[in-house]
Amino acid sequence: MQKTEEHRGEKRKRIERKLCCLRKKRYKLTIKHIRSYTSNMSRSPGRKQENHKISRELFVLTYGALVAQLCKDYEKDEDVNACLDRMGYSIGIRLIDDFLARSAVKKCRSYSETADVIAQVAFKMYLGVTPSVSCSNATGNEFSLILDKNPLVDFVEELPAERASLCYCNLLCGVIRGALEMVHLAAEVSFLQDRLKGDAVTEIGITFLRKPEDRRHRRNK
Repeated sequence: MQKTEEHRGEKRKRIERKLCCLRKKRYKLTIKHIRSYTSNMSRSPGRKQENHKISRELFVLTYGALVAQLCKDYEKDEDVNACLDRMGYSIGIRLIDDFLARSAVKKCRSYSETADVIAQVAFKMYLGVTPSVSCSNATGNEFSLILDKNPLVDFVEELPAERASLCYCNLLCGVIRGALEMVHLAAEVSFLQDRLKGDAVTEIGITFLRKPEDRRHRRNK
């Protein structure tokens, strides 16, 4: 029991040292690390599992340092959220080529297929988790991705009281939006629920802006 507690204490110290080093760097550098990591995530099957775990842990710590730095640079949560979304968008429009090349997915015929690919293939490939998918409306253009586990918040217990409006993982919304745009799908992406804010699950909402019937109508013209 004592050895277990000592091991946990040493692990916490290592994490704190890494965070201390990362927080000394500007977010322009950390976002470069994030882009590099996400671009290489799907290339890791040949690596040892332990190395992959360390790499993912470093990515999560780097993202935490990025958010911490943005909170220092911007007083308003809305500005931090917007900045994370823009950064995610920039990653998404580049990441789509890697995703399409490595996943070998076929062209989706509907919004529901697209949502399933995002959850079952993209999230699994880059974050190691598979959200559940549900359609939120009768027209079939609004979907929810529900995550029981969000690896980006592994080292975050809760948001500070003064940062209650912060969308800590808003980068994910930008990534999804940017990637969809590159395959000619306009969408609004936002967090609907967040465990860091006391919700039971983490839920990302995706609204495709052009309705399926509009697409069929255009093809028939």
